[in-house]
Amino acid sequence: MNKIKISHPSQKLSGSIHLPGSKSESNRALILQALSGHSFQVQNLSEARDTQRLQQILRAEAHTVDVIDAGTSMRFLPAFYAVANQHKIITGTERMQQRPIASLVNALNEIGFDVRYLNNEGFPPLQIMPLPSTQHLKSEVSIEGHISSQFITALLLIAPFLPNGLCIRFTTPLVSVPYIEMTLSMLQHFGVQSKFDRQGISVQSGNFSATDYQVGADWSAASYWYSMTSIAEEAEVFLEGLQNNWLQGDRIVADWMNRYNVRTEFTDGGTLLKKVPGTYPEVMKLNYADNPDLVQTFAAMFAAKNVAATFSGIESLRIKETDRILALQQELLKCGYRFDYSREFNFYQLRGKFALPTQPISMYNDHRMAMSFAPLALLGAIEIETPEVVQKSYPGFWEDMKQMGFGIDYPTLA
Repeated sequence: MNKIKISHPSQKLSGSIHLPGSKSESNRALILQALSGHSFQVQNLSEARDTQRLQQILRAEAHTVDVIDAGTSMRFLPAFYAVANQHKIITGTERMQQRPIASLVNALNEIGFDVRYLNNEGFPPLQIMPLPSTQHLKSEVSIEGHISSQFITALLLIAPFLPNGLCIRFTTPLVSVPYIEMTLSMLQHFGVQSKFDRQGISVQSGNFSATDYQVGADWSAASYWYSMTSIAEEAEVFLEGLQNNWLQGDRIVADWMNRYNVRTEFTDGGTLLKKVPGTYPEVMKLNYADNPDLVQTFAAMFAAKNVAATFSGIESLRIKETDRILALQQELLKCGYRFDYSREFNFYQLRGKFALPTQPISMYNDHRMAMSFAPLALLGAIEIETPEVVQKSYPGFWEDMKQMGFGIDYPTLA
């Protein structure tokens, strides 16, 4: 098993890095580009493996499509191939075939498409069957809002290309709302009008105006540098290309981290993070329902700073690349912390006393586990298993850490 050892000569951090483009924006833009007949350019496209794989898939003509472990592609492509009226089989890794997709399939079939399960009911792989005619597709559909915002985004991306647009009604409360708002903002960039409230969204048909799209720097990737800045004794980190806009919901990290002695200064060329004097709160309560990708970042950082914390709104983490709640519970134990569920209060509690892990941190094939625990190296040398998982969203992460003065050693090779 591949393993790396990460260290830093001091708890002082200073330097500049160029953040990658947003994977979330990139993947949405690629779907819209393909639906429009590739009539516009996507600039600053993410170098993430998921995005590169999606780009390859959309350019290929294979009957069977393997998304590997790309959850976004597994959610977006059934809707894409359905509205494109193509006969396709969509499959993925063993873990991907364990991630539920019934909400999306039910919605697509309710609209009038023909999407079928090939193995287990409710799970990939899927078969998309072409229709003899698409003129009788419905313009209204219902879907659960609490399972995955990507199901809703998949429907939103195809809505302008349906004969009569689409009205989506939510049968349960929404999660990850900023990701839905991102999709609607991107549609607006292309001239597509919509109306959105917590009960539903309506999107007009047509009016898609092809115009080049600039992908923003990735705020989810920025969160790991915020964590490092907070953990360090002294830090000034410049994130080139990161702009102050709310298209990506994880922009909230700048406001949240202000409570943990990290000041954010926005400039024309990027964003400067500065460690400032102050004390940490002894207990912190945050709801991550709209920002689930930040949970691991904050859990590892809170443990490193000996902050007791409660986490709510994290139920969707069970069906990510891995069961992220279980992964956190097991790896935080190596740092002297427990991450337990309280039935009485309906949240997870992070409690303990930090100890630098002496065992390697396991990744569970999850890129965010690697990048969330890596900042602990500011407190002493740590080992990370299967470091290649960062290819999924931030391929240059380890090189960027080297650029910021971290030592990255490879004591074992596969």
